[in-house]
Amino acid sequence: MTGAGMSLYFAPGRRLPLGASDEMAGTAERLQFTVGEGPCLAAHAEQRPVVADEAELAARWPAFTAELVAQTPIRGVIALPLSDGLASVGVLDLYLAAPNQVGDLSLVDALVVSGEVTRVFQLGASSEHISPTRGGPSGPAWLEAPPARQRARVWQAMGMVNAGLNIDSVDALAVLRSHAYSHDTDVDTIADLVVDGFLPVQELAPDLGAP
Repeated sequence: MTGAGMSLYFAPGRRLPLGASDEMAGTAERLQFTVGEGPCLAAHAEQRPVVADEAELAARWPAFTAELVAQTPIRGVIALPLSDGLASVGVLDLYLAAPNQVGDLSLVDALVVSGEVTRVFQLGASSEHISPTRGGPSGPAWLEAPPARQRARVWQAMGMVNAGLNIDSVDALAVLRSHAYSHDTDVDTIADLVVDGFLPVQELAPDLGAP
């Protein structure tokens, strides 16, 4: 494998990255979230492993693949929903760069890895493994990981778009995604600009606005 990433889904459209092996894997996650399509989203929606080489990626998710090829060396993805109680919320992404091919990997081995990841997260989320300084009532410590905290700023930006443009959360996320895609960046970056006051909400969609 070239890289790996982990994410959780806790509400429709709310994808929370918990970590990535490196910046390349982090970029792949942000691209999927920005364009709103990709193997990880499909694995979660379909609740089954998704194995895709470059041809499959391009055929099923052309917008995502175009950005992935332009910005990373990744040419293959295996997306695996976690098992047991985390099956409906967690997905493990495994990334490959050429000349490695997804067909060279054992899906059985990948599922064993996914199962072990599930076990570790279940242990981390159990009450006896949450200390007052690292978890507590608000949840396990891994929810405070930098990628998760960064994505939380997207939800903050969505709230600002809700109020500023008088639209619901689904449309607010769509506005942020559209602006990010049209400016060749990611939603996380646009959210930072909105939350920090460098990008007025009205500039995201000048034709919309509160009455």
